[in-house]
Amino acid sequence: MSVNIEDLKKQRNLPTLLHQLSDFWKTEQKKRHDFYEIIHEDVKAEFINGEVIFHSPVKGKHWIVCTRLAGRLSIFVDDNDLGIVGAEKVMIRCTRNDYEPDIVFFEKEISQHFTDDQLIFPIPNLAVEILSKSTKNNDYGIKFEDYAAHGVNEYWIIDTEKESIEQYILKEKEEDKNNENEENTYHLHQKLTQTGLLKSFAVQGFEIELSSIFR
Repeated sequence: MSVNIEDLKKQRNLPTLLHQLSDFWKTEQKKRHDFYEIIHEDVKAEFINGEVIFHSPVKGKHWIVCTRLAGRLSIFVDDNDLGIVGAEKVMIRCTRNDYEPDIVFFEKEISQHFTDDQLIFPIPNLAVEILSKSTKNNDYGIKFEDYAAHGVNEYWIIDTEKESIEQYILKEKEEDKNNENEENTYHLHQKLTQTGLLKSFAVQGFEIELSSIFR
């Protein structure tokens, strides 16, 4: 959600608001620094709007679907030397928040600069989230907005209960060049349930039959 700067400028108590915002930002960044100190490979956690979110172990169907899809993606990406695919605990850094999507893809131009001991990664080309009751609001809310605003070209939301995948792409990928001053937003390219062919925009040439993920 964008803030109208012109309206903010007209506030009679603007200096007070700016001071309060500055204090708020310093406090939140201190929390974020502390978050970096406590995270490690054995914990799945995210930093969202000043709060540390620890995730509980996932259900069986969640990790089965994640493993199948990530495996297919990884093989295709490796065979075609396109970049790298990560699953479950790859932390990506946005301006304010840090997320660990279920699956990410980084094109070669980005991934070739990664180091073996790197812990935090830049914005991926593709992000995939598998819904759960505890994450659904964020997957459709703050993450949806953040991924688009930071230029994640493609975003898949998977519902293992309904056996469906929603494929979102940035409007610019649909050649919609209107409203150039607005923030990036996602367009629902397609929603598949149980069957259908999913073709990726971010991973050139990759396609998968939905039934092979949920079988």
